[in-house]
Order: sequence, then C-alpha cells, then structure tokens
Amino acid sequence: MNARVDLPQAREVCPTTTRRLLAEGALLVDVREIAEVAQLAFDVPGVLLMPMSELEQRFAELPRDRELVLVCQVGTRSLKANYFLMYQGYTKVANMEGGLFKWARKGFPIKGARAGASASTPAAAGGCCGTAAAVPAAAASCCEPAPGADATAGTCCSPASAGGGCC
Repeated sequence: MNARVDLPQAREVCPTTTRRLLAEGALLVDVREIAEVAQLAFDVPGVLLMPMSELEQRFAELPRDRELVLVCQVGTRSLKANYFLMYQGYTKVANMEGGLFKWARKGFPIKGARAGASASTPAAAGGCCGTAAAVPAAAASCCEPAPGADATAGTCCSPASAGGGCC
C-alpha cells in the first residue's frame, strides 16, 4: 500500500535571488528539453541541463548537499520537478518563479538563437502570447487578452496572474 507523503510548500525564489544563490555556490538545474535550450538558454557558468523527460531516471546525479535552483521556461515544469525532488528527499531545492522569461526580462544573461532584445518577451520565445487567448501588449514585455478572449482565464497573461507569471 502506498503511504501518503505530505510535502511542505515549495520554496520559490525570484531571478535576483537566484543570481545571489548562484554566486554563493548553488547549482542551476534547467529542466527544459534540449530543443528549447538550443533556442534560448541561461548564460551562467555550470548550469546543468536535466530535461523533465529524463528527471525520473537521472535525479540521483544531483547533489543532495548543495542548493539546487530549478528553472524552466515560465516556472511551471520546474515547480513540478521541485516537488518531485522533495518527494525523493531533497531538502535544498528552490524553484525560480517566472522561469527564463522573467530572467530575460530582468536583463540577466541569456544566449542562443533568440537571445536578441525581443527574446525577453513571451511572444518572441513562443510563450503565452503565442496562444489564441493572448496577444503581445503594445508597450510592454507582457501580454494582454486577445479581443474576445476570457480575461479571467488562468493563463499567464490574465489579470489574476499579473502579480506572478509573465506580468
């Protein structure tokens, strides 16, 4: 019989705190897939690519005695990976909220085919603005609901998520 394991709330950190943690020796673990990283990547020394599709088989490669900051495109997959590692007994883990998009919007180092100024917008990198529910905002690096779209939907561009996700 499977016993239920109650996990504490995952720790989330912003990109600025992530940079500080990296300077203090934390390991940045990117759980995006290889094709995504080829398009746009974190330009920091020692970043470890461990795609979500490989995490279950490879997680034992991750050190348990070092702070791990998990990242992805917008923070959703890395949060799932964070909880997976917590379930496996990892205690020094954090999720970087907002993912690569928020990192890029802060002007932090990125590299890859889409590393130009437009890469900091979710639309340019194929994020939430690439959906039918959202369009790029005219004067911002975020999205606004498309005409006729439900502005209260749980997308990263909805008013309900303006304090987190892409806004």
